[in-house]
Amino acid sequence: MKIDVLVAEIGSTTTIINAFNGMGTKTPAFIGQGFAPTSVAQDDVRIGLTVAISNLQKNLNAESLEYSRMLATSSAAGGLRMTVHGLVYDMTVRAGQEAALGAGANIHMVTAGILRDDDIQKIEQTTPNLILLAGGTDFGERDTALKNAELLCASGINSPVLYCGNSQNQDIIKTLFEKAGRKLYITQNVYPRLDELNVEPVRELIQQAFEEHITEAPGMSQVREMVSGKIMPTPGAVMECAQLIYREKGDVIVADVGGATTDIHSVTGGSEEYARIQTSPQPLAKRTVEGDLGVYVNAKNLCEMLGINAKEALKDYRPIPVTAEQFALATNLTRHAASMALKRHAGRLRYTFGPGGRNTWADGRDLTKTKWLIATGGALTRLPERAAIMETLRGLNQDALMLYPRPGELRLLEDSRYIMASLGVLSLEYPNEAAILIKEIR
Repeated sequence: MKIDVLVAEIGSTTTIINAFNGMGTKTPAFIGQGFAPTSVAQDDVRIGLTVAISNLQKNLNAESLEYSRMLATSSAAGGLRMTVHGLVYDMTVRAGQEAALGAGANIHMVTAGILRDDDIQKIEQTTPNLILLAGGTDFGERDTALKNAELLCASGINSPVLYCGNSQNQDIIKTLFEKAGRKLYITQNVYPRLDELNVEPVRELIQQAFEEHITEAPGMSQVREMVSGKIMPTPGAVMECAQLIYREKGDVIVADVGGATTDIHSVTGGSEEYARIQTSPQPLAKRTVEGDLGVYVNAKNLCEMLGINAKEALKDYRPIPVTAEQFALATNLTRHAASMALKRHAGRLRYTFGPGGRNTWADGRDLTKTKWLIATGGALTRLPERAAIMETLRGLNQDALMLYPRPGELRLLEDSRYIMASLGVLSLEYPNEAAILIKEIR
């Protein structure tokens, strides 16, 4: 059997292969899926990829399998580990965080102001795949970003650096890194003017840097022997798919409850009503990662939030439930993890009181124009009670929470085939075909 494109999702434990035909036509099709354990720990990701392709061949009942191209997403080898450093936390630092999260990064450290000796030590211990350096609006403050660049060049840190601060510093910083023999990426300022975010150029360059350096991760060095096209961080690919759905269907939120974290992606411009009272600018595409809300790694933490005796409840708990009791606990933890993550992702109305009475301010992400809530990931697409969980999430709105429109206006979709990440990376090379294939999410 001949297949046009395979898309591999190389996870920390499992590798998934999705197969697509009809590329270059008006009738592209998802034709099948294969699974295998990820083989990064065996120092060769090709082993898992080959076994997943064999599993796909078996599932398709094909005597043989050939493919023209392979694309990939990866969260293996720790995913995209980043640190973010800027001038003021609520301005350049937050803008850098938004860009990094939207690109699919796991942020391990954030600082504001000039780096201290202990900050440099923490960066060295973190061993990030990429360091984001911001600071200053264009033609504004320059010294902090320059000093931080000097400190990074003088340190023993070998991680590549992405500079997205005051554009006046670009030539000086480029010279500093060239003299130090260090890898540097430069792009537009992520916060060029007060109250203006410019995250898309930074996101694109982060993903480019990830693709260039992922092959240096343990077990990933041979990945280019099989993957001929794009390689993206898996969360970044999900965000690309969410943006595609936004363009095709309207404002969207994607909920992904995992074993270690719960990710929320949203692509929505919000309402004119709240835009007039917004306290800070927000990007169109937003992502948050809740590291304390995973339903396996952080199951104890979730049990404590719910008032459940964790020692008793978790004694027979496993990543994939088997018994009725395990399913019931997994359902309860998943419902709570998704609910908490959505509440944290959404902005809130804040109130101040003065001589003229109460003033209302919109703080954070305005999700009130959302049309679609999409479930992806194993927990929200495989548990038997997933429909009931999603109904709970649909009714989650609270008075001061900027989450969802009026009751009944939010529609639910399920990524039951687990192809959102694949469609995201596919959309970068086959945008028209990917736009048609989103009908598989229903």
